[in-house]
Amino acid sequence: MKKSLAWGAAALGVVFVIIAIVYLMTPAKSLPSFMPGFEAGSLTIHYKHAIGSLILGFALFAFAWFKGAPEKAA
Repeated sequence: MKKSLAWGAAALGVVFVIIAIVYLMTPAKSLPSFMPGFEAGSLTIHYKHAIGSLILGFALFAFAWFKGAPEKAA
């Protein structure tokens, strides 16, 4: 159970890092319409959305790291 939880958290971490890259590289008018921050005709970059997604992705990587670590023998 612990390993599957770690793999799931790592996969979600990858997804959030990719979302952060999309937010950094794409102006608001070119974002997919289902993503928060889409504004028709706007050329702004959503840095706060990107930073938030990046922090969440790294937090999920850290969670996966600690959940996937082998248990110490007593």
